[in-house]
Amino acid sequence: MSVLSRQAIGRRRTLRLLLSAGSAAMVSACGGSDASGSMETTSSTTTTTNTTTTSTTGTTSESCIADPTETNGPYPADGSNSVNGSVVNALDDNGIVRADIRSSFGTASGTAAGIYMQLTITVVNVNSGCAPLAGYAVYLWHCTRDGQYSLYDIPGENYLRGVGVTDANGQVTFISIFPGCYAGRYPHIHFEVYPSLARATTYANRVLTSQLAMPTAACTAIYATSGYASSRSNFSSTTTANDNVFGDNTAAQIAAMTPALTGDITNGFTGSVTVGLAI
Repeated sequence: MSVLSRQAIGRRRTLRLLLSAGSAAMVSACGGSDASGSMETTSSTTTTTNTTTTSTTGTTSESCIADPTETNGPYPADGSNSVNGSVVNALDDNGIVRADIRSSFGTASGTAAGIYMQLTITVVNVNSGCAPLAGYAVYLWHCTRDGQYSLYDIPGENYLRGVGVTDANGQVTFISIFPGCYAGRYPHIHFEVYPSLARATTYANRVLTSQLAMPTAACTAIYATSGYASSRSNFSSTTTANDNVFGDNTAAQIAAMTPALTGDITNGFTGSVTVGLAI
């Protein structure tokens, strides 16, 4: 796939340095609003509607172990690489701090199509009895249901990327779509953790870069729908064991890196995962 130049996006002029536990309530309200409508987001060119109801639960991941460092991949948009000579850094863009990452922000206006997913990440200190870490910034990004990344494969959009700040319980919630599966990789979500929102402006300040492995049962159910048809054959030939990122991890690490998801195709999925830092 050819990579085009990145569409200019307004720089973030003001860092949101003060967030309170009340932000969690805003996320819940956002999720409640979305739940009242269809749980499959559709783009302007997509009209597929899933009617098959399926329930699936991923691996329970409430274990307190340090998450292993993983690659940020070729599409991080964290200031660590360039496209056509221009550094790609969504972290410095006004609008990147948000809970719902399904739509683009700034001068871009697209919305990623796919099955609704709400994911709560709890960041803890494994060296302090799994104590929650408040005030940490989490940058999360992943591919579309077709396996493409905004700002790279889709240079005119910046959806499926966002930054959130952990509350007093060490938690931050994102609303997105279930990611697709592309050739050569097991289905996954990328994330970076920063010690504060003020420092979440460039990859150089990150304290952890890692990935989440999507639950096999959820992948099987979701990729059977017409909207995820391109992911079906790719997923059939990959596992965490033969993946070039997850393949060298222990069983305990994979369990901790796999979100626990509940839900179905019609209503979408809700999940949680614990991310351990050795502070």
